Amino acid sequence: MTAILFVVSLLAFGLTIWAQLKVRGSFNRWSNQAAYSGLTGAEVARYILDRNGLSHVPVEWARGELTDHYDPVHRVVRLSDRVYHGHSIAAVSVAAHECGHALQHKESYGALVLRHRMFPLANFTSGIAPFLLLGGLLFHMTGLLALGILFFAVAVGFQLVTLPVEFNASSRARQILVRDGLIRNNEEYGVKKVLNAAALTYVASALYAVVELLRFIFVFLAANED
Repeated sequence: MTAILFVVSLLAFGLTIWAQLKVRGSFNRWSNQAAYSGLTGAEVARYILDRNGLSHVPVEWARGELTDHYDPVHRVVRLSDRVYHGHSIAAVSVAAHECGHALQHKESYGALVLRHRMFPLANFTSGIAPFLLLGGLLFHMTGLLALGILFFAVAVGFQLVTLPVEFNASSRARQILVRDGLIRNNEEYGVKKVLNAAALTYVASALYAVVELLRFIFVFLAANED
């Protein structure tokens, strides 16, 4: 059983690496194809927010690549350089996705609300869990190991809750881009590819986390049998 979990863990880890490469590859590919609207990612984001009663939510430039995000604390959509200034299919796709999160916030979308409430606890437990798990394994302290597993489980739960949040934001983005004529029908394929690649990274990370959690649980159960 241990060997099986180890192999599955390696496969899940490989999937996360592949997913990260895929999202970069997809983004780079569709960054080279301009959207027919001629709008930048920032302009698309501003349009979507204004049209949905969120004119008070600013759109800001963020340093780095693929650092795009919606900040729910300050209620700001932040877009990386190639998205903020870009006129590509990739740029408008990512910009629309981040606006999807702003719309979720406005509507108090259930999974997003739960994710926000879990964040402080998950942020704390994810930082402490590795030390508890390592200490429990090194010193054969099953109590410490159990606490580490509990903390790690909270972090895993947070990743699982993130999945519907991301998928819903992508679904909103595609619907808005098509409905409001921000992309042509033949451009929807590119939008789908960009958003699906991004979603895959969250799926892969969640899968890897679940497998790791199961592996630690198995180690704990085996230790108690000795």
